[in-house]
Amino acid sequence: MPTRSEDLTASIRGLGKAYEITRSVHRHSRMVDLLAQRLRHPFGSQAQDVFWALRDVSFDVYKGEVVGLVGHNGAGKSTLLKILSRITAPTLGEADLNGRVGCLLEVGTGFHPELSGRENIYLNGTILGMTRRQIARRFDEIVEFSGVERFLDTPVKRYSSGMSVRLAFAVAAHLDSEILIVDEVLAVGDAEFQRRCLGKMQGVAQSGRTVLFVSHNLATVQSLCTRALVLADGRCIFDGAVCEAVGVYLAGMQVASARVELSAVSPRGGSGVARFTGLAFQDESGEPTSIVAMGRALNLALRFTCSEAVSHINFVVGVVDQSGQPIFRVQANEVGDLPSCRRGGEVQCRIPEVMLVPGVYYVTLGMNQANGDLLDHLSHVASFHVVEADVFGTGRFPDRMTGAVFARSEWSFDCS
Repeated sequence: MPTRSEDLTASIRGLGKAYEITRSVHRHSRMVDLLAQRLRHPFGSQAQDVFWALRDVSFDVYKGEVVGLVGHNGAGKSTLLKILSRITAPTLGEADLNGRVGCLLEVGTGFHPELSGRENIYLNGTILGMTRRQIARRFDEIVEFSGVERFLDTPVKRYSSGMSVRLAFAVAAHLDSEILIVDEVLAVGDAEFQRRCLGKMQGVAQSGRTVLFVSHNLATVQSLCTRALVLADGRCIFDGAVCEAVGVYLAGMQVASARVELSAVSPRGGSGVARFTGLAFQDESGEPTSIVAMGRALNLALRFTCSEAVSHINFVVGVVDQSGQPIFRVQANEVGDLPSCRRGGEVQCRIPEVMLVPGVYYVTLGMNQANGDLLDHLSHVASFHVVEADVFGTGRFPDRMTGAVFARSEWSFDCS
């Protein structure tokens, strides 16, 4: 990492951002009561809560760095980027940036909906401090990269979200800004455009410019970034190597979701004669963890109770993706005899190889008897996170563009 003062692109010191949240002291169940209260006390009966979206964040960014910002939803990532891009002002601290900033925080940020794509390219460039001649020199590159040439003279308000983000990214990446700020917006584009965007950001960094990149796609952060910061509850809890940052981020996820209490979960199906009471994800040594590497084993410990004696209980574990699409399902009756219970107990389910690409997946649980009677059923009760691994030993990783599931294969060649 460069440390010379002349290479310093951004210096953030003690940054904090607070928002005031107004809440009513009196709660009303009927609209008429609320209106009557307003008429009696038009300026009163309200309290202010202070919410700190960011608190005491400090770090430096140097020329040519690609810095990833990772953290759970609500950690403060987008608030930090909005302060750095001068969209909002900090409550405390200061952020000094050395150079022009190109931003892509939301789809269509900085675009005027009534202007055409052509006019918005010049508008964005002017906002960034470029001259008309400088914009014209890069104009053809921007249009070619965005792929919206046919609609260049159409008002942007008629663009789809994908078209808007393609044009917005093309403008931000091709104009001569020293700092490129990109939030989690590339997911709007298709797979091919995402590849092109990542390649362009790598080229931007290699040219000596700086990239600040927010993404929940850890594989992308690892492949693109040279350094990463982890935010949690508005604070920077780690600043350093990307692989270590990913570990810190995943450790936070692990604590939150490795064990799930199921006794009071509703709605649930079935007769209720037998019910799931708990689930725990475990590693090979039995320690709780909701993180599994591609190609490694996934272990689930399921606790249940019975209100009466039940014979031949079949246990079912299903896995679905974030959109609710089924990925696979395993059942106890596929591998052996089924147990009978009077009071309950614990069941261990081991999936020797998780052949899933990186991402978050959800678990559905079911219990039924051999005669088909449903005892208990719970949908989307817990999640686990699959992280990338060199499962083939080649340095190449399957990704979502190949589908949710990957498979091992063997190849032989007889070529002349």
